[in-house]
Amino acid sequence: MRYATLDIFLKTGAGVLAKGPVAMVFVEDDVEVEATLHHHLDRGFKTVLAFMPDAFQLPEEVEAQIHRISFQCGPREVVVTAINQIIDAAPGIWMYYCYNAEFLFHPFCESRTVGEMLAFHTEERRDAMLAYVIDLYAADLNAHPNAVSRDEALLDRSGYYAQSRWDTQNNCALDRQLDFFGGVRWRFEEHIPFNSRKIDRIALFKSKPGLKLLANHTFNEPEYNTYACPWHHNLTAAICSFRTAKALKRNPGSAFEIQSFRWRNSVPFDWTSGQLLDLGLMEPGQWF
Repeated sequence: MRYATLDIFLKTGAGVLAKGPVAMVFVEDDVEVEATLHHHLDRGFKTVLAFMPDAFQLPEEVEAQIHRISFQCGPREVVVTAINQIIDAAPGIWMYYCYNAEFLFHPFCESRTVGEMLAFHTEERRDAMLAYVIDLYAADLNAHPNAVSRDEALLDRSGYYAQSRWDTQNNCALDRQLDFFGGVRWRFEEHIPFNSRKIDRIALFKSKPGLKLLANHTFNEPEYNTYACPWHHNLTAAICSFRTAKALKRNPGSAFEIQSFRWRNSVPFDWTSGQLLDLGLMEPGQWF
């Protein structure tokens, strides 16, 4: 179903938010939109909201399975505001957000739905899940000048690291919070704004009254920003994303300086959770 604005959706269609998990897909351009929506429908989300311009076309088969909201992404603050409106409208529901050309993977996703995973995560008294945004990029930029190719996608097998997240007011490290870096954003950091270099995103979370997403992909609730509970490791997920590589090849300041994203630690992405687990790019925790 289509909605002319987010406000109209919240007035007339918010009933679809009664049961989660809910996926919010923000469409910035026309790259891999259909594939992104199909991927998240296949992951088992009960509801998929597509925030996208009216000009973009979708097959009727996809349109029938999603709720399409007319939307222009523009600055990051616009997306953050929209997510916070959805949070306010549907407390107590598991939610997820991403952009087009981004693909969620969680441990054992080939045989278990996102709902099954979140049910286990809830039993561990967790209301949010850390996801790592893993950069994907085309192997051959001559053949794929926008850096996007699902058939020939590469990722970095190493080069990831974490730093303590600092509480500047109290001059100490925040408990169980880290800033994560790596991938294309790390290797081409001279072209990436400082506040956009992190690859961690609290992409899966349970809404509640007063919860607010912040512009840096964290929340106003400190426990939501932790990577694990105090007593053991918890599940994490991965969002495999062409977004950064595509932006670097679109930006005039970097497009002509980057002839290839490939380096010695590039490996073909096989589109399985097993590869991501083997590379240590997500964590199964106690879920087997």
